[in-house]
Amino acid sequence: MKVLFNVLSVLTGGVTLVLSPLASADFINDSKANLNLRNFYFNNDNRDGAAAPSKTEEWGQAFMLNYQSGFTDGTVGFGLDAMGLLGLKLDSGAGRHVGGSMFPNDGDKAADQWARLGATAKMRVSKTELRYGTLQPKLPILVSNDGRLLPQTFEGGQVTSNEIDNLTFTAGQLEHATGRASSDSAGLAVAGGSQESNKFTFAGGDYKLTKDLTAQYYYANLEDYYQQHFAGLLHVLPLGEYGSLKTDLRYFKTTSDGKNSSAAGRASGYKLGGYTKDGSGEIDNDTWSAAFIYSLGGHAITAGYQRVSEDSNFTQLNQGGLVGKGEGGASLYLYTDRTIQTFIQAGERTAFAQYAYDFAALGVPGLKASVMYLKGDNIQTTSGNDASEWERDISLDYVIQSGALKNVGFGWRNGMSRSDIARDQDQNRLIVSYSIPLM
Repeated sequence: MKVLFNVLSVLTGGVTLVLSPLASADFINDSKANLNLRNFYFNNDNRDGAAAPSKTEEWGQAFMLNYQSGFTDGTVGFGLDAMGLLGLKLDSGAGRHVGGSMFPNDGDKAADQWARLGATAKMRVSKTELRYGTLQPKLPILVSNDGRLLPQTFEGGQVTSNEIDNLTFTAGQLEHATGRASSDSAGLAVAGGSQESNKFTFAGGDYKLTKDLTAQYYYANLEDYYQQHFAGLLHVLPLGEYGSLKTDLRYFKTTSDGKNSSAAGRASGYKLGGYTKDGSGEIDNDTWSAAFIYSLGGHAITAGYQRVSEDSNFTQLNQGGLVGKGEGGASLYLYTDRTIQTFIQAGERTAFAQYAYDFAALGVPGLKASVMYLKGDNIQTTSGNDASEWERDISLDYVIQSGALKNVGFGWRNGMSRSDIARDQDQNRLIVSYSIPLM
């Protein structure tokens, strides 16, 4: 706990220094701070294959302090956000640890603890906000991963504007990422890429054509790896007493950029891992999906289909190939990014369905459950296109609604995956979380 005390002291001390010259009623009175606690047990059982480990089993505790200031008075307002993150190993051991899955490496074992600080300066003019520093984007072209003990973070600048009615415009540039099991930042790459890029630029927006229809477009460029265009359409059809039907259409077009476009550049490490046409490592992919969600009372039924083109896997930022950086773990803006698999292999065609229920409809608020099944086939390999895989996921969540333990959350994730191109896996995650307001 001494490390936690040091992290909190540095963080709160830094915020105090900034408060002094900028102090104003809005800056202070609009400030918020909370301490988020997350207890996480992770068990991944590799059901086949002789390679070690046969099982990954680890348990940890996270402390995440978040501070968000208000803005100073005036036409141009200034503010500061900050975070302090600490991860503690509660249980692990040689033979049960895989680096980057839950904890950083300490030789062939897991590190006992790790921590990091982050700060974000912000400026607001009218309906436009500029942020520079530690960021956690949640955009179609980049989703910060929060699937383990501590979240993934990025470093760079981002502007978000709502100056035009019904349009939210976002643009920015990122230079570094810090993985969920790391204290150190690294450059940016794609899965299988061993060279770092330090320039990820993006721009795009969401435009509400009507109250029920939203159109999306985003562009992203990871220098020397890829350019990506995204187009999306979201529509909600109200059905009165019969519920509603949501339609979610997504399309990504991703092509090579810079050094990934040349054989020499790919040979130096600017390449994509997995299957690519002629084994070139060049990025060239189109991926589209359609999902339909019917909701009625506490029930929600999802059905959808996704198709990945055949020349390479679907691609977004993934630093897992940077050796020794601890940057493993990435999220994708896809319905198929699930507990174990992502269903993004070249040529893969995936059908998926989910049933979810909110027990508040039965008088049990805070309790939610879902089950999902996905089946992908036509996966391209060097020997043909008849490989397939499937996954079944169960999710159960409950948040206590009253009493001394109010807002304590419990979560269980169970996944079962069987694949022709990866090890069969059974996975369980148990999460207990709690947020303590500090101001």
